[in-house]
Amino acid sequence: MVRQIGYELMALAVMAAPALAHPHVVVGVTAEVVLDAAGKVTGLRQHWHFDKGYTDSALEDMDTNHDGTFSAEELQPLTAENMKSLKDYDYFTVIRQKGEAVAILDPADAEQTWAKGLLSLHFTLPLAKPLDPKDGEVVAKVYDPEFFISFTLPEREGASAKGTLPAGCTLSVKPVPTDAELDSTRAMLATKGVDWQPENNEDFGALFAQPISLSCAS
Repeated sequence: MVRQIGYELMALAVMAAPALAHPHVVVGVTAEVVLDAAGKVTGLRQHWHFDKGYTDSALEDMDTNHDGTFSAEELQPLTAENMKSLKDYDYFTVIRQKGEAVAILDPADAEQTWAKGLLSLHFTLPLAKPLDPKDGEVVAKVYDPEFFISFTLPEREGASAKGTLPAGCTLSVKPVPTDAELDSTRAMLATKGVDWQPENNEDFGALFAQPISLSCAS
C-alpha cells in the first residue's frame, strides 16, 4: 500500500486548528537557487528531510524485497504519489520578486532517498520565466500556511547557488523567528480586523516562514 504524503501531510485541511500550535510533521529543508549562464534565476531545487515519525509511516510495506533497505525502484511509487498530492498545494513553495508571486512549473526530476533511517524528497521547481535578480530581490518561502508541517532551513547552509551568482548579489536565509518576534507578530495580528490581509496578498503562514533571499546591490 502506497503511503502518500497525503497520509500525514495533506490532512492539514481538517487539522488546521490544533496544528497551529503543534506541527504534526517536521521537515528540514535545504535549497539551491538555480541560475542560468546569464545569472538569471530559473528554478529552486529543494531537499526535504523528513522526521522519523513520518518516515516510519510512509515506508510501511515499501520494502518489497524485504532486504531491510529502500531502493530507488521501491521508492518510486511513493514519490509519484507524493508529487501528485503536493501539486494541489503548490509544493508549499512561493517565489516572489519585488513582492509579486511568480509562476512555477511542475517538477520533472523528483526522487526520494532513504539514508540513516530517514526519508528525503528531492525536486526542482522550474520558473515559468527566468528572473533577473538585478531587477529586484527574489524571495522564496517554503512553508505550510496551516502549520500542520514545520519547515525549517538552517541559516548558514540552508540555501546555496546552483550556478554562478551575478557580481554584487548575495544569497541568504533569514533566521527562524525568535519567541519575542513571534509574540510581536501574534500581538500585531490580534489588533487587526477579520478582513485584514498581509501585504502582497500573502497568507498568514507567510508571516512566520523563513525567507530565502537573493538580493543585488543597486
